Amino acid sequence: MSTPNPWAPPPSATAAEQPRPDAGDPPPDAPAAPGEPGADERIEWRRLHKVTPLLNAWKAAAVILGLAVWNYGEDLAQLDLAWAMKILLVVGAIVLGAIIGLVYGAIAWRRTRYGIGEESVFLHSGVLWRQQRHVRLDRLQAVDVTQPLLARLFGFSSLKIESAGGAGSNLTLSYLTDTEAQRVRNEILARAAGVRRTGQAPGVAPAPAQEAPERPLLELGAGRLVGSLVRSGFMIVTILLVAGLVLAIALTRTFQLAGALPGVLAAVGYAWSRFAGEFSFRLGLSADGIRLRHGLLEAKARTVPPGRVQALSFSQPPLWRRKGWWRVRMNVAGYGGEGEETTTVLYPVATTEEVALILPLVLPDLGTDRPLEVLQAALTGTGTDEGFIISPRRARVFDPLTWRRNGVRITDTAVLIRTGLWWRTLAVVPHERTQSLAMTQGPLERRRGLAGVDLHSTSGPVNATIVHLDVETARTLLLEQAERARRARRHAGPERWMSRREGGEPDAAALRAGYAGVLPAVPAREEMP
Repeated sequence: MSTPNPWAPPPSATAAEQPRPDAGDPPPDAPAAPGEPGADERIEWRRLHKVTPLLNAWKAAAVILGLAVWNYGEDLAQLDLAWAMKILLVVGAIVLGAIIGLVYGAIAWRRTRYGIGEESVFLHSGVLWRQQRHVRLDRLQAVDVTQPLLARLFGFSSLKIESAGGAGSNLTLSYLTDTEAQRVRNEILARAAGVRRTGQAPGVAPAPAQEAPERPLLELGAGRLVGSLVRSGFMIVTILLVAGLVLAIALTRTFQLAGALPGVLAAVGYAWSRFAGEFSFRLGLSADGIRLRHGLLEAKARTVPPGRVQALSFSQPPLWRRKGWWRVRMNVAGYGGEGEETTTVLYPVATTEEVALILPLVLPDLGTDRPLEVLQAALTGTGTDEGFIISPRRARVFDPLTWRRNGVRITDTAVLIRTGLWWRTLAVVPHERTQSLAMTQGPLERRRGLAGVDLHSTSGPVNATIVHLDVETARTLLLEQAERARRARRHAGPERWMSRREGGEPDAAALRAGYAGVLPAVPAREEMP
């Protein structure tokens, strides 16, 4: 039984032109001068919201306050002044910083504008050093709508556009109203998908791009999230450290060991960041791609377009095994250089049944007639069941416990690499997403006739390395995988996933038999006016 393709557009799908600013918005700047990026495109330039300098002013105030406390905190404490006067000095430093930040932010706001063309998104900014940056829509990796706590209270959002060029090539639009941020996001995704406006009557104001319908799939409960954190290795270590610290202080009756508190606080801070960042994690599917929403204090909504996930990993710490939980992470171009861990999380804590639902979102066809059995063998199996290739017996000197667990399974569409006995890990790399291949062999491996194969992906948490194979097996796998990747890239859909090939065939490949058995159909993008 075939499952409808959630990414295929309707036969007459069209897109609306970029909506014009509201009457109260600042007037757009003139078109780009000849020679500037976007000069040959029809671009409507806009400014960020007028409240942007005010929302950014607190950053300068925090920096000045921090510098003052760091450099003059001890001097201030030793001054022969009343505490009220000292408090006034601190408040004055905060006000001074806020004023400086507000003035600079106002100047920067006046020099900042953004625009959306048919091929790129543009951002011109800078006060002393001018910057003109653009992100090609065919290189778009994800679009994030972020609501920091202060901006969230007043109904403003920040829009972040992730590019395949890496973290340094991303664009951030801070700040827009919530409505405007959603409208700009919809327009960017529509144009990135390759949808074009047709038949727009002259003199008629274009309607805003409509948001693609979304099918909610999974939502992470707070109980499971807390349980996963309690069962995590770092939390166990933190609890033991705290208990040992308290016991040592009680026995020695001295607080000299309190110097270890910063490390404990760092671990607690990491646990809090995980809880706050992954709170109320929701996963959905739309014609625009995979929708992820999460956050306790800072709400985030990101959309990863179809085909942008380069690789997946499923990991299971030892204490999660009894519950059957897995942490699902992904490699997406542009996310690898960021320090925030939640940017690479596809789902924080998934059951085995939910894994069978999540994987088809990235890889609609597992490329085998027994997808569920192959997936189960990849997650928890050992040996050669379901066609896995494992390390030969002579690899026991390197992996005495895991040599039968370490293995690789090649399907028609992807490479599945499993490792780990206690800490289980599964990496999945679609053939068309293989960036390059390498065969590695150390001196000790050479003596044993062993070699490893690396499948290079974009920067991220997924490490696709096949270890300690027979050298001839590794060489054959390397050559065959290079040919499979070449063929897969040749038949892969275009970057603009909702445009059409010659003859009217949809670009997105139709989903084959749904091996999860529960993947719901998702409406295609509504016809644009």
